[in-house]
Amino acid sequence: MKSKAYRSVDVNGVDIGALLRDRKEALVHAGLDIGKESIFCTLRWSGKDFDRPWKASNPSEVVRLAELLCEVGRGRELVVAMEPTGTYGDALRQALERKGVSVHRVSPKNASDYAEVFDGVPSQHDGKDAAVVADLAAQGRCWAWPLPKPSEVEQELAYHVDWMDAQRRQMMVWCGRVEALLSRHWPEATSVMRLTSGTLLRCLAKHGGPAGLAGASDGVSQLRGWGGRLSREKAEALVASAGQTAGVSMGRWEEEQLRRYAEQIRNCRREIAACGRRLGELTNGHEVIESMGKVVGVATSCVLWVELGDPRSYSCGSAYRKSMGLNLAERSSGKWVGKLKISKRGSSLVRRWLYMASLRWLQKEPVRSWYVRQKAARRGEGQPAIVGVMRKLALALYRVGGRGEKFDEKQLYQSVIEAGAVSSPR
Repeated sequence: MKSKAYRSVDVNGVDIGALLRDRKEALVHAGLDIGKESIFCTLRWSGKDFDRPWKASNPSEVVRLAELLCEVGRGRELVVAMEPTGTYGDALRQALERKGVSVHRVSPKNASDYAEVFDGVPSQHDGKDAAVVADLAAQGRCWAWPLPKPSEVEQELAYHVDWMDAQRRQMMVWCGRVEALLSRHWPEATSVMRLTSGTLLRCLAKHGGPAGLAGASDGVSQLRGWGGRLSREKAEALVASAGQTAGVSMGRWEEEQLRRYAEQIRNCRREIAACGRRLGELTNGHEVIESMGKVVGVATSCVLWVELGDPRSYSCGSAYRKSMGLNLAERSSGKWVGKLKISKRGSSLVRRWLYMASLRWLQKEPVRSWYVRQKAARRGEGQPAIVGVMRKLALALYRVGGRGEKFDEKQLYQSVIEAGAVSSPR
């Protein structure tokens, strides 16, 4: 490489006429390094022939950069490639597509691994990263990456999936705070009812703590009215625990704090339920999502569709599972053999919702018995077994969604049934 080869040139200072005057190459590759504030573009003409990087402000000079690349591609084949860096490059992708220039995608992992191979130095910086992307594209290690143009229904589907997941994550934050306050001021409450019990949450939202419930003249009837099928024994047990709690006495603002947290949880649950209903309406008659919904539920199926796309576009079940980051990876060296772990290189949102779906399956037979055996064999460690269920579900989802096969619970857990389970999950 030339001295200071990565020193950038401002995009407004590029003389495109002089740059292209003596260029006869029929093919040129342009590598883009996308940042929040700046975009670097490097042209690769041949094996060792790179121009200095162009630097454009993002997004104010995006149109100018697209115009320059359009001129570069006039009369020759132009391959533009970039890494998938969030949404910072979407404005440039749109500007390029409007000018008829297709954009290609390069794996960030490939670019990171190739940095030292490229010039013998492991350093990574904007100008070099753009050149690395261009060189990888020239080797054919890229693929077309058109900017998606979702329909109105697809946009609404993605909106409700995002809002539903955000509400669930926020609900977990409030649940953690409520649990901490209850363990200090009313530790007996969660031994009578689950923290996520709607009855307990309504009680906390109204009374703010044990003192309010203990002082209410109709505490038992209130709880039974909120709980629907709540037994009198359980209602009386909660009221009794409120009056005899060993927890620290609460002040007025501590009660207000607990009351407000409980109300926030209830609001999140209402939002999640509303999103679930709307997703059911939007996907009514959608063959793929409905078939996948029989395995993991409609809400989780919508998350999979939004994050991973149509399962029918994947070549096999292993590819679909790999897109979730559930493929097994191993790091070993010499005599040291590492443990098999999932790569986690896919969507974390998908794994989070699939994890919850797996927990629901673990409550049924024969999966529950299999899980108990696996956990006992690992001395109480149950996480690998849960991941195993997730991996099985991923393949099942591809078979029903990608191939259109009918979901067969016995076939899905054939190995479990053969191990001695007595009944299939309902």
